[in-house]
Amino acid sequence: MFERVKDVGHPKEDLLSVYRDHGVVRRDGRDDNFNKAALDRSIYQLVHPGWLVVNRMKAWQGSVGISPFRGIVSGHYVCFRPAHQEHDRFLNWLLRSGPYVAEYAALSRGVRPNQVEIDNEWLRSLKIMLPPLGEQCRIADFLDAETARIDRLMKARRAQVAKLVERDYASITETLVPGSLSDGVGKGIFPWLPELPEGLPLVRLGYVCRIQNGLTVDGKREATEDAVTFPYLRVANVQAGHLTLDSVSEITVPRAVAERRTLRVGDVLMTEGGDLDKLGRGAVWNGELPNCLHQNHVFVLRPAKNLLDGHYLALMTQTLHGRCYFESTGTRTTNLASTNSGKILGFPVPLPSLKVQRALVSRVNEELQKTATVRVVLNRQLALLEERRQALITAAVTGQFDVSTASGRGVDVT
Repeated sequence: MFERVKDVGHPKEDLLSVYRDHGVVRRDGRDDNFNKAALDRSIYQLVHPGWLVVNRMKAWQGSVGISPFRGIVSGHYVCFRPAHQEHDRFLNWLLRSGPYVAEYAALSRGVRPNQVEIDNEWLRSLKIMLPPLGEQCRIADFLDAETARIDRLMKARRAQVAKLVERDYASITETLVPGSLSDGVGKGIFPWLPELPEGLPLVRLGYVCRIQNGLTVDGKREATEDAVTFPYLRVANVQAGHLTLDSVSEITVPRAVAERRTLRVGDVLMTEGGDLDKLGRGAVWNGELPNCLHQNHVFVLRPAKNLLDGHYLALMTQTLHGRCYFESTGTRTTNLASTNSGKILGFPVPLPSLKVQRALVSRVNEELQKTATVRVVLNRQLALLEERRQALITAAVTGQFDVSTASGRGVDVT
C-alpha cells in the first residue's frame, strides 16, 4: 500500500541540492566536495510534497503528517510515497485514527522512559483500510473542515488560558510592586522598578535570608553504617509558585550530611538553571514529604522569621521586578541560563513589615484562586475538544457514519 522513500531511491546530488536550497551547504565548491563526503554518511532523507512523514518516536501521539515541501527529514522519521490509488490526505487522517494509534502504542518498543519507537519493518508492512478513491476524498474533505472548526475552538480556549496567565502575572506584580506596569521606567540602578513609597526599604536578600546548598548524586560516596535514604528534590520538581511531587527521587547519604541538607517548613526553593524565563523561580516548602533533601541545583532560602515571609519572597520572584532581575543577571549559554548563590542573595526585595507582607500575600492568593477556577474549566473544555476531535477522525475513517450527509455537529462518536 505504501512505497517507503528509502526503497524508491534518489541520487545523492538531489539531496545535496536540497541542502543548498535550505542553506545547509554553501555554494563554495570546496564546501560542496567536503559535504558530499559527509552526505554519504548522512541519515537524512529527501521528501517531496504529498509524501507521508511518520515520527517513529511519537506516532502513538498522532505525530503523522503530509510534507507540503521538498525538503529533508532525519532518521527519526519514516517517509512514504503513497501509491497512485491512495489519497494522501485520507491516509494522513487514517494513520491518526484510534485503531492505528492504539497499534503504534501496543507494538512500539521502549527506548527510554516515557518514549516509544515504532519498528520500521512493522510500519512498512502495515495493513490499511482503503475505501474507493471518491470516498477517500469525501472523508478527507469532511475531516479537513470539521477538525479545522474544532481547532479554532481549541485555539480560542488556549488564548483564554494564556490571558489568564498574563492576568496572574500582572496581578502579582501590581499588588507587590505597585506602579511596575503603569508608571514607566524608573531612574535607579534597577530601571524596571518604579519609585518606591517613602519608608519602604529595598533590602538585599542576603540580609534577611540564609542560603543552603544541596547535594550531588555521588556514586563514589562510601556507604556508612549510619547511612539514610530520604526523598531528593530535583530542579524538575520546582516550578514557579508550586512544587510537582508526583515523581520524586531518593538519595542515600550519611545521616550527618542529611541533617545539614534537610528542608524545613517555610523554606523557599529556587532553581539555579534552566530556561531563561524560569531562572530563579521560587516555591515554598510546606513539609509535603518528611526528611526531604534537595539537589545541588536547587538553592534553599531560609528567611529570617521576624523579617521576611517565605510566601512573599516566592511571589516576589514572579513579579516583573523578579523576572527582570534574574533574567538580566543570569549567565546565558546556547540553550540554557544559570544563576548562582551570590546573585540570588543580591536580589533586592522591597521589604514592608511582616504584617503587610502577609496581607499582600493573602490578597494575591484570592485573585489567583479566581483565575485558577476559570482555568480548570477551560482546560477541561480543551480536553473534551481533543477527545471529540480524535473520536470524529476514528468514526469517519472507519465508516461509522456517512460523511456525505453529516456535518460533524450531530454525529454520535461516543
